[in-house]
Amino acid sequence: MPDAFVLFKTEPSHEHDVYIALDGHPEVAEVHALYGEFDLLIRITSTDSKTLSNLLMNTFRRINGVRETQTMIAVEGA
Repeated sequence: MPDAFVLFKTEPSHEHDVYIALDGHPEVAEVHALYGEFDLLIRITSTDSKTLSNLLMNTFRRINGVRETQTMIAVEGA
């Protein structure tokens, strides 16, 4: 089951709306507000890499107020 961490930059004053949209999504395990270059950090879990790609490209990046994302896919056995 692939996990990924995704950093989000939001449009000004959209942080809370994006947080709420992410927090309500079933594949989102954690949502954290940040200070600094990025506004939010999430950890997502999915059943396979195709589902993960679909979530990233067709769901999370299309949330109103999302300006930019950066995804880090976790690997096992480091």
